Amino acid sequence: MTYSETLQWMFGQLPMYQRQGKKAYKTDLTNTLKLVEHLGHPHQHFKSIHVAGTNGKGSTSSIMASILQEAGYKVGLYTSPHLKDFRERIRINGKPISKQFVLGFIRRNKSFFETQQLSFFEMTVGMAFDYFAKKQVDVAVIEVGLGGRLDSTNVISPEVSVITNIGFDHMEFLGNTLPLIAREKAGIIKSKTPVVIGEYHPETFPVFKEVAKAKSAPLIRGFEMEVSYETELLGAYQKKNIKTAVSAIRELSAFPVKEKHIELGLLRVTKNSGLLGRWQVLQKTPLVLVDTAHNREGLVPVLDQIMGLQFRRLHIVLGTVKDKKLDSILPLFPKTASYYFCQAQIPRALSPTVLKEKASDYGLHGLSFPSVQEAYEAARSGAQKEDVIFVGGSTFVVAEVL
Repeated sequence: MTYSETLQWMFGQLPMYQRQGKKAYKTDLTNTLKLVEHLGHPHQHFKSIHVAGTNGKGSTSSIMASILQEAGYKVGLYTSPHLKDFRERIRINGKPISKQFVLGFIRRNKSFFETQQLSFFEMTVGMAFDYFAKKQVDVAVIEVGLGGRLDSTNVISPEVSVITNIGFDHMEFLGNTLPLIAREKAGIIKSKTPVVIGEYHPETFPVFKEVAKAKSAPLIRGFEMEVSYETELLGAYQKKNIKTAVSAIRELSAFPVKEKHIELGLLRVTKNSGLLGRWQVLQKTPLVLVDTAHNREGLVPVLDQIMGLQFRRLHIVLGTVKDKKLDSILPLFPKTASYYFCQAQIPRALSPTVLKEKASDYGLHGLSFPSVQEAYEAARSGAQKEDVIFVGGSTFVVAEVL
């Protein structure tokens, strides 16, 4: 198979949560345990940091990877989903995994994947572990895909665990209360291993405290750290992620990092890690912003920051997935904006007509378009130089614009 054919097989032939939803979610780690055994337990050949949370996982992971890279370490970074290229998910010192490695890994293990009926995510986690082991990274920052306790990444024994925050997302899998969701995320806390909590919430912090105590895991309150670092990351919400990341870095006794490395790492996050889609400015006149925030907790700070800007008119290109709880996010959007409702090219995307009808119940009005690109072009055509265009609502909508 060619590289393109290999990706088509990976995306199309195997269950994948990002495309199919609930049926791709596994209720135990049996498949992952069989996979790592088949691969020779590659995750045991490098040290790691494990990052869970509802929002901020990708940014926090990228910040930590950037800092460690500035300190001279060879750093693996595993994140999901990707925005432009599958290879964004697996990087070493910011450089994506090679197409040749992807091809070879699938070719060598394809029959095993088919026999075991592995999901896209399980297969990709195995690829990351195998790559990091073979390339002999010093440390790898591993982002949880969904939840924590049952996530395919949760076979590693990290140097430090990180939980950024807890919000109402993926409730069909993780539970319908914050304490239930927190308990699933707390599943990454390991015995006698420090865990950094990035955000305090009265309903969730007691859960983390209880689990950490039961496992004799030192609990670090990242949210209490005072920071005044400069960073190239423009989103105001990144301050919380910086606190969390720096708190975790300071727990890495095996990987000493100087203050200058923290400062440089924060100034070069995008360059060092390839982070995309977080308050990313695509053009300045008119100002075009994209952000992957897609739930209430993620959207509130993004929309607050947008409404703090000076502009003549706001244009919002908006698309979501079918299983999104629209009642929790649509009330957040400003009624004064012009909307361009659209549909990403994935099976889970919500029809723009349905989204438009639902949005009108909340006083949000605009036009519907069959594709993201048509909606985006309409917004650009309708915007004047004093306006702002925001693209969001779904990672997949942002990905198509990028």
